[in-house]
Amino acid sequence: MKLKKDFIVHETKNETMLVATGSANFSGLVKGNKMLGEILSLIKNDTTEAEVVSKMREKYDAPQGKIETDVHKVITELKKIGAIEG
Repeated sequence: MKLKKDFIVHETKNETMLVATGSANFSGLVKGNKMLGEILSLIKNDTTEAEVVSKMREKYDAPQGKIETDVHKVITELKKIGAIEG
């Protein structure tokens, strides 16, 4: 899976925004925290959900299952709006 080129990632100090361009089927804005930004940066290149979870685990200490749940939720929502290919 990979983030489609029809979406632009914009990061500020405290939040991340995913903006759909004119060629995307989704018209809107997705706002999230730094974790969203990390996930988006990892899926700019072709990867798998398991690889994203593994890299997030290396960076963050969280209770068992928390990172997996959060990554799955983000990826599911991104697929719903058509932001991910593959």
